[in-house]
Amino acid sequence: MKWSPRPRVGVLAAAMAQQRAATRLRIVLGHLGCPSAGAVVASPTSGPIASASFHPQQFQYTLDNDVLSLEQRKFYEENGFLVIKNLVSDADIQRFRVEFEKICREESKPVGLMVMRDVSIAKSEYSPSEKTISKIQDFQEDKELFRFCTLPEVLKYVECFTGPNIMAMHTMLINKPPDTGKKTSRHPLHQDLHYFPFRPSNRIVCAWTAMEHIDRNNGCLVVLPGTHKGCLKPHDYPQWEGGVNAMFHGIQDYDKDHARVHLVMEKGDTVFFHPLLIHGSGRNQTQGFRKAISCHFASADCHYIDVKGTVQENIEKEVVGIADRLCGTESGLNLKDIWMFRARLVKGERITL
Repeated sequence: MKWSPRPRVGVLAAAMAQQRAATRLRIVLGHLGCPSAGAVVASPTSGPIASASFHPQQFQYTLDNDVLSLEQRKFYEENGFLVIKNLVSDADIQRFRVEFEKICREESKPVGLMVMRDVSIAKSEYSPSEKTISKIQDFQEDKELFRFCTLPEVLKYVECFTGPNIMAMHTMLINKPPDTGKKTSRHPLHQDLHYFPFRPSNRIVCAWTAMEHIDRNNGCLVVLPGTHKGCLKPHDYPQWEGGVNAMFHGIQDYDKDHARVHLVMEKGDTVFFHPLLIHGSGRNQTQGFRKAISCHFASADCHYIDVKGTVQENIEKEVVGIADRLCGTESGLNLKDIWMFRARLVKGERITL
């Protein structure tokens, strides 16, 4: 029998691939400032977690300025997210917490605010309390909470992705509740662009700030590095036995073997990520409420699109349906109308949005 080198080549290739995967994981851990995989978990380690070599003309997800280092730009270009440690001060986070608690007690009622409750909480249990509210969004009319969207230290980084003319498009304060055992505190893997009728996607970024220590126990973010390079995938409600929260759409088809990175964050740490990055969060297995505040920003040069006939048509129908119920009649609105109501200029000049 003639000897064939293929088996040995296969073993060598597998060993080299394993070594590259380990190197990629070390890069991610180093970026997040973690000494070991005990703080950030990536499982499995295969997948596009890398820091490659770039020439300036090859950058497509970040813009030229003096804020990001070359390594930070490379990391975001390859992985679609970037964590900046200790960006937002304890004093600001405390002010946001106090205002949120006022909203929960109904002492403050900002115009246009949407209050959301976990699907596991029965209506009979509703009370003006932090324990019954899992998220508020669209706080653009709340001067105290909207301060987050205007913090110079946040906008300094946002400009690296959007350019100098910046719109605040979507605001949220997430108060992930302790899971009741039905696993409803999870958020399915999704892409934020599913909800947005504006483009281009490369000029949109989310700033998501931890308001306390966040890890896998209380439901940290999990990201699939490199998925921002793909396309927008179809989303719908996952078939979960315990129920799913309103508008918690998830990707129906994704690579379950893709590397995952769980973002362990301290209070004030902020992750900036691309709207096509696949991400989600796990259950809150503690007795406390896990808080984070976020805003999606977009370049004022972005433009709106008609989502009819696209994979976003289902979310438009749902959002418009909610608007119709709030109005008590057919509003005649579309997804573009609703987002135009939310959008606020926070820096530079308003051009298109």
